[in-house]
Amino acid sequence: MSRPVEATGLVKRFGDLTAVDGVDLHVDEGEIFAFLGPNGAGKSTTVRMLVTLLQPTAGSARVAGFDVVREAGAVRRAIGVALQDAAIDPMMTGNELLQLQAVLHGLPRSVVRRRGPELLERVGLTAAADRRVGTYSGGMRRRLDLALSLIHEPSVLFLDEPTTGLDPTSRQSLWEEVRRLNDDGTTVFLTTQYLEEADQLAGRLAIIDDGAIVREGAPATLKEAVGSPTLRVDVPAGQREVAHQVLLRFGPNRPCREGRVAVGLDGGAAQMAEVVRALDEASVRVDHLELDAPSLDDVFAEATGRRLEGATE
Repeated sequence: MSRPVEATGLVKRFGDLTAVDGVDLHVDEGEIFAFLGPNGAGKSTTVRMLVTLLQPTAGSARVAGFDVVREAGAVRRAIGVALQDAAIDPMMTGNELLQLQAVLHGLPRSVVRRRGPELLERVGLTAAADRRVGTYSGGMRRRLDLALSLIHEPSVLFLDEPTTGLDPTSRQSLWEEVRRLNDDGTTVFLTTQYLEEADQLAGRLAIIDDGAIVREGAPATLKEAVGSPTLRVDVPAGQREVAHQVLLRFGPNRPCREGRVAVGLDGGAAQMAEVVRALDEASVRVDHLELDAPSLDDVFAEATGRRLEGATE
């Protein structure tokens, strides 16, 4: 039996620009798979090929068992899609949009009468069902878009940066709904630039940068591979180079934001006292010091030499 999502050597070019450059990936049945990367890395372009909105320049992909080029219609009937830039008519109500979506999928009215209220309740929009969508908040629109993508009970759900621009409470609410859908057996392909989102939801992920996958695996495994925790130190501008040279005695350089010095501390927390003494002996004034366990941002930094957008750094 084929996997819900399989791609081999997927390439997309726009003139001289290669947006996706030979992507190989797969998603297993019942998995939440996160596709993580900064803006412009090729995440959305890859998703648009997988959901048949763009044709690959080269390579192949199968979704829900169907070829995305030769069997595009069958792919569309089998999947649910909630894109970041989905167009929702602000003059229609939530109920009306669900009914329209059902018609587009060729569903009988009996199904709409049952599924519509179920989905609205599921995403917490029952009280707003007859309000025009133009009056909805950003979080409400995202939840409605999720309901619309589920009307035909898809086996694979694609969520393209579903929480971008949402406040923390709305983000948590959407995460809980994604988990519930997955618990019910839906395979989820999630693209995101938020490290916490991928870490919280995904059993496995791939990190894409400049159109190519640079790391793939379970979040815990990828973080363990980074090794040592990251020591971050803030010092006065005139002392950064001295501080950097001192810290390099304790571990390799790590990318960090401007104005900060960071290394992988090979000895971990046990070496902190020694580090502080060395900085003091070099007459370096420490304004702030922190030691953090390896994160997905460290995984990205180790692979690319820079930090991810959306990271705390």
